[in-house]
Amino acid sequence: MFRSDLLQDKVVFVTGGGSGLGLAMTRRFLELGADAVIASRRLELLEDQAERLAAEFGRAVLPVALDVRDPEAVGAAFDAAFERFGKVDALVNNAAGNFISPTEALSHRAFDAVLGIVLHGSVYTTLELGKRWIATGARGAVLSIAATYAERGSGYVVPSAVAKAGVVSLTRSLAGEWGKYGIRLNAIAPGPFPTEGAWSRLMPTPEIERLFADQVPLGRVGNHSELANLASFLLSDEAGFITGDLVYIDGGESVYNAGEFNVLDAVTPEQWAQLAAARAKR
Repeated sequence: MFRSDLLQDKVVFVTGGGSGLGLAMTRRFLELGADAVIASRRLELLEDQAERLAAEFGRAVLPVALDVRDPEAVGAAFDAAFERFGKVDALVNNAAGNFISPTEALSHRAFDAVLGIVLHGSVYTTLELGKRWIATGARGAVLSIAATYAERGSGYVVPSAVAKAGVVSLTRSLAGEWGKYGIRLNAIAPGPFPTEGAWSRLMPTPEIERLFADQVPLGRVGNHSELANLASFLLSDEAGFITGDLVYIDGGESVYNAGEFNVLDAVTPEQWAQLAAARAKR
């Protein structure tokens, strides 16, 4: 399915594209024939990565300094992308901020920080590029990185849960409204995919990391290449009839934890035998 020209000559704009999952996705896009714009607040890191990626894959990579919380900066970043490539075919909303904390310990500034990056940033980039597509009659695809708790919520990451829920609603709402323009919008809900930045904030100690070890039925964390492949497919023309969707890639974590009785995994075979014998006596 992932033929070498799957994304041939498409230009993909990736926020948070210089590290972590953003970098993994960017690498895969380039490998499949795309050119890329990588944007974040760390220009020096972006420039270094852009040079390496261009040399490795022989594709054009434009680094752009961008704080997605600033709508004027968003407009300027897309101006730079269009000046360099003449178009942008796809947007990946990957810039994020998150941390774990009891919610009662948070100030409004903590909520503002996360919502500003995740929700407002995704709104600003999506609207900026979408308006350009609509004005020129261009088709395009937007892919946003959400979270498994975006639909059901989660304690201890409430600012992120609120922001990601908004991103999913944005995705579904605009998929219905902008379909007539040939614009597709989808989102991915990743489970545990270790990255140096996010993982250190969300799993700061081995003890906390172990709390999550048994929550994935497939028994492991995700590989970056798996998420990058899913993202590539959803941005490709092969996914041309998919829009307004939230695709889970979490090793079954969500369905496992949604089941009230899945905690019975802890019951031993001997205990099951005892329970069966007790039922037989009734």
